[in-house]
Amino acid sequence: MIEFRSVSKQFPDGTVAVDDFSHVLPTGKATVLVGSSGSGKTTLLRMINRMVEPTGGQVLIDGTDVAKLDRVRLRRSIGYVLQAAGLLPHRRVIDNVATVPVLNGVRKAEARERAYELLDKVGLDRALGERYPSQLSGGQQQRVGVARALAADPEILLMDEPFGAVDPIVRADLQLELNRLQRELGKTIVFVTHDIDEAFTVADQVVIFRKGGVVAQAGTPAEILAHPADDFVASFVGADAGRRSLQLQHRPGDDRPLVVDRDGRPIGVLESTVEAAPGAGASAQGGTAT
Repeated sequence: MIEFRSVSKQFPDGTVAVDDFSHVLPTGKATVLVGSSGSGKTTLLRMINRMVEPTGGQVLIDGTDVAKLDRVRLRRSIGYVLQAAGLLPHRRVIDNVATVPVLNGVRKAEARERAYELLDKVGLDRALGERYPSQLSGGQQQRVGVARALAADPEILLMDEPFGAVDPIVRADLQLELNRLQRELGKTIVFVTHDIDEAFTVADQVVIFRKGGVVAQAGTPAEILAHPADDFVASFVGADAGRRSLQLQHRPGDDRPLVVDRDGRPIGVLESTVEAAPGAGASAQGGTAT
């Protein structure tokens, strides 16, 4: 469990990035911090592995204040995925993935074998392990970044706008891949994005920020969509413009109703009527739109 207790951060130029933030991030769940630039979300994420030190308050992992932990050991125990993957360009993919286990004392051969298994897990051909990062596509590099973050089998995975630099189709594929990995591995994920659609796709829990690290609303995607806390949240998630209001449109000769938005624009097709899982995102009258 990650807990923020009355955390604040003021930079030397007087900028207040976070103001008295308190929140608990549950173990084994994906929590997404979402907001516009300057809302403090990345600052909060970097406090977890002490890349940023708070001005006041505490950040605790399983009840231990991270300020009392050795920075290097802490960072090696937490997976971290950046927007640009951050791979070492002069090292082959397999050695990039094996970096942290080797630094932690794992034999190189053992670390490389584990790295190949992780390439399997993130959906990459093992043959790519012998290439250099520059020989991979952007989406492949991001998958390698996720594999590297998982290499030391961390309980916590920090992801700072990890899919922001790839095209929309690859981004959607990576989001679904992350959901699959989360279900399989049960890691505690802290994910930062400015994209509310991405937040709702990835998250078990969403925290929406105003400027200056002030929380506008926190809850499951379903809770936020159903009951926006105020006009700011409604506007941020698109509820005020009807973008989240879906309807069923029945078409002659087709048993599958078309899902449309308030303006009649098609969103998907209702394949079946199912009961939504707790914390699941929006659906049209309990169905599954494709």
